[in-house]
Amino acid sequence: MNTDSAITESVEQAADSVGSVWPLHSFVTANPLAGFEDQPFHEAVDRAEDLLGGDGYPSPDVFRRAWETGRIDPDVLAEQLDEHGYDADPEATLDRMEATADSTPDVDTAETPADRVDAVLTKWLAAFLDQGTATWSMPDREQGFYAAVRSVVPHDGDIPDGSADAWPETPADAIERVLADHPRDEWPAIFEHHLTALPGWTGFVKQRAADDDAWQSTYPITLAGYLAVRLTLTDLFDAQVLPAEPSTDAEVTEEAVPLEEVWLSAWEASYRSELVDAVADRSAAAAETDADGRPDAQFVFCIDTRSEIIRRHIEAAGDYETHGYAGFFGIPMRYEGYDADVSVDACPPILDAQHRITDRPTADAGDQATYDRWSSASEAGGKLVKSLKSNAATAFSYVESAGSGYGLALAARTLLPGRVYDAHEATDERVPDAHEFCEPSVDYNPDAVTEIREGLTLDEQVEYAETAFDLMGWEQFARLVVFAGHASQTANNPFDSSLDCGACAGNPGGPNARVLATICNDEEVRAELRERGHDIPEDTVFVAGEHNTTTDEVELYDGAVPESHADDLEQLHADLETARAGAAAERADDMGAGENAGVRETERRAADWAETRPEWGLAGNAGFVVGPRDLTENLDLDGRSFLHSYDWSTDDDGDALEAIVTGPMVVTQWINTQYYFATVDNGVYGSGSKVTHNPVGNVGVYQGNGGDLMTGLPLQSLMAADDEPYHQPLRLSTVIHAPVERVTDILADNEAVTELLDNGWLSLTVVDPEQDHRAFHYDGELSWTDHETATTVTPTPTDEATAEATADD
Repeated sequence: MNTDSAITESVEQAADSVGSVWPLHSFVTANPLAGFEDQPFHEAVDRAEDLLGGDGYPSPDVFRRAWETGRIDPDVLAEQLDEHGYDADPEATLDRMEATADSTPDVDTAETPADRVDAVLTKWLAAFLDQGTATWSMPDREQGFYAAVRSVVPHDGDIPDGSADAWPETPADAIERVLADHPRDEWPAIFEHHLTALPGWTGFVKQRAADDDAWQSTYPITLAGYLAVRLTLTDLFDAQVLPAEPSTDAEVTEEAVPLEEVWLSAWEASYRSELVDAVADRSAAAAETDADGRPDAQFVFCIDTRSEIIRRHIEAAGDYETHGYAGFFGIPMRYEGYDADVSVDACPPILDAQHRITDRPTADAGDQATYDRWSSASEAGGKLVKSLKSNAATAFSYVESAGSGYGLALAARTLLPGRVYDAHEATDERVPDAHEFCEPSVDYNPDAVTEIREGLTLDEQVEYAETAFDLMGWEQFARLVVFAGHASQTANNPFDSSLDCGACAGNPGGPNARVLATICNDEEVRAELRERGHDIPEDTVFVAGEHNTTTDEVELYDGAVPESHADDLEQLHADLETARAGAAAERADDMGAGENAGVRETERRAADWAETRPEWGLAGNAGFVVGPRDLTENLDLDGRSFLHSYDWSTDDDGDALEAIVTGPMVVTQWINTQYYFATVDNGVYGSGSKVTHNPVGNVGVYQGNGGDLMTGLPLQSLMAADDEPYHQPLRLSTVIHAPVERVTDILADNEAVTELLDNGWLSLTVVDPEQDHRAFHYDGELSWTDHETATTVTPTPTDEATAEATADD
């Protein structure tokens, strides 16, 4: 094997230890230990602690608080402790965990040669990876990271002098030079050690290289190029090339399952039991209830946990039906707004964008001129201000003349954020939004020269609409059907995209909703759908909208709704305001504003530039329910459950359920583990306090003036107080309403999902409507335990699944 191939193979092997990190402007919640998911959870967190230094379990104080507040069932805990051979006395085991935590050795903070390597490396990483915020760019970036650093070395006094041989012409030569005395079987361990030294930066490099976006194409960087620079600096600073201790598998003790794992499992089982019991009871009751008549309107919200709250209040406001569907609405698209400088992939990271969608003005776009005038004036003013502030000749005089204005603006945002919100709303009323005079470019354009296909063919449009209806099990349609994406609204918040739609890769979901609504209103599409058994009434109109998760306003893009539906629309607007008031009051109280706070408090938080917690985001997430709304309707799930609509009786072949299990369930597990790890060790897996954040290059944040990129959520997204988590760090509990044999077949066909379950990264319980609505908990290796009797059940996969498995063998 030649050197280049050996390096590539070793880097790919080592890179599994680093989780992918997306740029801050498109924050994607993902499992930071994704590369360890092929291991049992307790072994993976132990291995990650060895490599990354992060804790993998909640602290003893968190367990104690959960125990004392009744969140952990005593019987469940006693059973779990006994099963794993631990003392059954909870207090004794808590004391034992606390003693272990207190015995952790102090970390030596003296500067080392490796620290000096990190300091130089992060300086040039920040300069090279900057995405348009730097006034003066690093030279030679288009040549790649290694070449760019090599060109600035003679001018960097922090780098020790070395001969020209210290920086060979290519990254492969540089790596081979430093590792000349190390056998190739050591290379993966060496690379792993150096990649995990700065996991934030290397995770970002890993993702950018894989994504191969416009920045990567223009200024290429690879993990091999990164390692070439790091190893060369390591050699020049006389730092250790090998890990201090050779990387080995975690030591297996007599207590193979740690005490923290037992307590965590008991806490999760206690939460899961309440959720499963409620779903099973509703399943039995729904089976005896006749179907309701046609609702006044139907809403489709993202499965996001924040949608659970607004859905409850909408249903209480009138005869409305709500459903849950992944917030990109099944359209894997790359979207470019009307006046946007860049396009974004508005679909989950596990999918590749397949269609380019742009906003194009309609033939009678009367509001376009007003929008263009306002946009041009705003852009010109922004460029002038930036020029004056950054120009050495004018900066001082600019501050002298404009300082008072800035001061007044900051004072208003600090003292009167509600008034600032009102001013922005008044401006929005005068200036039209682009969606008011634009339509999405849905129709396929074979002549467009773009990186991916422009628009969708008729067959694709029909397929996406049919898939949505099949996955949700729809058999009737109201006069108004609303597809509501979601987005957040905050001020001065580097993490604003973490509050947008995770299914849209940290982007607003309104554009996706507009595309699906446009498709479903097309007469050719509807005619094809009727041929396929979806009987859409002539009077059904599909409307797009967007749920503002900060203020709970639901904006409807209803400019094209016909006059025949004017009364329906007027009533809907009134009821949405009622629902907003109820949902906002509930969430404001949950944020500590008091039970009398409501819409006004959420508006204040949206406009306050000093607000560190505009909303809770998905904090608290712990459950995922897949089934008809009847199972959770009128249940207050406290905004902790993802809800995906599904009707097993309309899914004879199980294809719809398989799509949910392999898609949304995996994405919700990503979100759940991101919140989990950022809560249990925010310093390693999160990003610390927003108060001390230092945004860098539009790609991430530091704590302080340099160092590694922080990779996860900030403290304010997770903690109610310094020592009190708001987010309960539990692994995801999924509950599916379907025949257990059908779920077994799906798991048998999808090894990657089964591996997640077998290794304890999430749990799965099935409520079987064909077995008297009994619940079965997945117990590993395609076997199940009866929720009530604790007896083991091993459903036999269908003949078709067995035949496929045999053929694969």
